[in-house]
Amino acid sequence: MLNINLAAPAPGGGQIPNPTRNAPPALANMVDTVLGIAGWAGTAAGVAGILVTGAMMAVSFKRGEGSEHMGRLGMILGGCCLVATAGPIVTFVFAG
Repeated sequence: MLNINLAAPAPGGGQIPNPTRNAPPALANMVDTVLGIAGWAGTAAGVAGILVTGAMMAVSFKRGEGSEHMGRLGMILGGCCLVATAGPIVTFVFAG
């Protein structure tokens, strides 16, 4: 059986480094901008998807056709929920 002591000092008697997670401010601002744009684009895509699906449902209903639009609407709403909760999920997983 393998026995590993995680509390042991680093080889050579030194301390194990514990780096901080601080990014340079310029990089952090650029990443925040890109993530903000991606979030707004995801929200806009979700709204457009709901509008297009609603229009397709209306046209199909007017023609008297049955179709599978509810499955498509469910996938769009699932994607909207994923976009809306991506930030809190990442914060929960990586902040602790």
